[in-house]
Amino acid sequence: MNVPYFDKDRIAEVLDLDKLIDAMEQALIAFSSGKVIQPVRMRVVDEKAGGDVCLMPAVTDIFAVKLVANYPGNHELGIESHNGLIVVFDRWTGVPKAVMDGAYITQMRTSAVSAMAARRLASPDAKVLAILGTGAQAYGHFETMRRIRDFEEIRVWGRTPEHARAFAEKTGARLCATSEEAVRGADVIATTTSAKEPIIHGEWLKPGAHISAVGWNGVDGRELDAAVMTNPVYVESRDSAGQESGNILMSNATITAELGEVLAGKIEADRSKTTVFISVGIATEDAYAASLVLDALS
Repeated sequence: MNVPYFDKDRIAEVLDLDKLIDAMEQALIAFSSGKVIQPVRMRVVDEKAGGDVCLMPAVTDIFAVKLVANYPGNHELGIESHNGLIVVFDRWTGVPKAVMDGAYITQMRTSAVSAMAARRLASPDAKVLAILGTGAQAYGHFETMRRIRDFEEIRVWGRTPEHARAFAEKTGARLCATSEEAVRGADVIATTTSAKEPIIHGEWLKPGAHISAVGWNGVDGRELDAAVMTNPVYVESRDSAGQESGNILMSNATITAELGEVLAGKIEADRSKTTVFISVGIATEDAYAASLVLDALS
């Protein structure tokens, strides 16, 4: 059996980000409409190594399984914290079709989901984007968020000043000394850190601001304080977010709706209100992204 492997560079060559943002919309509609088979992810934690590996299967038009490892200490070794693979099977026969780099797809589908959420929930007149974080997700959000709004200003803040400075120099974003400086007056805010304590407080938010939080810091960490979480909260999956999101669990927050329900027109969302999108990542997104890659390569 000759199963092809597609690395990050090959995927980046063919992955159209505008199509990916649209694909993430279709993925969440399909998920919330019950058209996808997707169990909650299985997570194996290695406390001695300080990392974990997640198994994430989903059945759409294909059968895709992602294996993704998260080892935050890798940054000290000069390597990425997230590494993984996506194995794609033919849905009807179970025959393997392809193996793909999972880290890049995770980076870009997460960024695309955030952008898609902002496209639906943020003000049409949004002009200021704040990115909190300086890693792969921060760069991904810099690429995707600019596709859904014409931002006049992009700000960046990071917990490691030299990384934030490098991000600003590379992207042209305005470097902020504190997260508060980045957040105050921002229309759209993307949080992409591994922070365990809140980096955003509710009193800093401009009325009508939209926050896309993708750090997914487990059940014992959060990027957003309880005041932020009193605003309408949208998620990919009630089950996944309700079990896995520290932002929700530590604030005892109420989930307003799955974003797929809003996108399908089943639930209304008022974009004039401050809104929060909590993303923990679901396998359906990976399957749709992998399918998009395979279509582009065919």
